[in-house]
Amino acid sequence: NLYKKARAGEIREFTGIDAPYESPVDPEIVVQTNQQSVEESVASILERLLPRLK
Repeated sequence: NLYKKARAGEIREFTGIDAPYESPVDPEIVVQTNQQSVEESVASILERLLPRLK
């Protein structure tokens, strides 16, 4: 488990343990998980990603 290793000091600069989370300035995809169901979140992600795979 990566979090266990980070807490034990085996991994340094681990986001959420000893390094802060830095949100992106201009994210390509934003998923409002507090406002959407899992299904809606997945659909919004796929809607943005699938066209890029063609």
